[in-house]
Amino acid sequence: MRSYAVPLALLADLVCVLSFVVIGKVDHDTGTAVPAVAATAWPFLAGALLGWVVTLAWRSPTRVWPTGVFVWAVTVSGGMVLRLFTGEGAPLSFAVVTSLFLAATMLGWRLVALLGARRSRRTA
Repeated sequence: MRSYAVPLALLADLVCVLSFVVIGKVDHDTGTAVPAVAATAWPFLAGALLGWVVTLAWRSPTRVWPTGVFVWAVTVSGGMVLRLFTGEGAPLSFAVVTSLFLAATMLGWRLVALLGARRSRRTA
């Protein structure tokens, strides 16, 4: 794997989390200033980093299974647990929307990468 693939893959996961937070803040009109975004994002960013460590994602960061699925699962569950420990709410509707959005984006970019890699192998 090229040397820039791992940091780009990690960045892609973190951008997925930040996109979720910013879209949610805009949709609920709760402010998109850096402190407001950071306060909501940090539990999920920490969850994503934990997911990378637990799964050793740097070994195969673009794989949907098992890397992407487990990084996503740890991101969501870790983020929800951290929200609860810090006194933030985690209602079922929020957990469902979070899970679906992050699954679509964190697994989605990996699927696009997989299809691109397969296509480039066929043309080579």
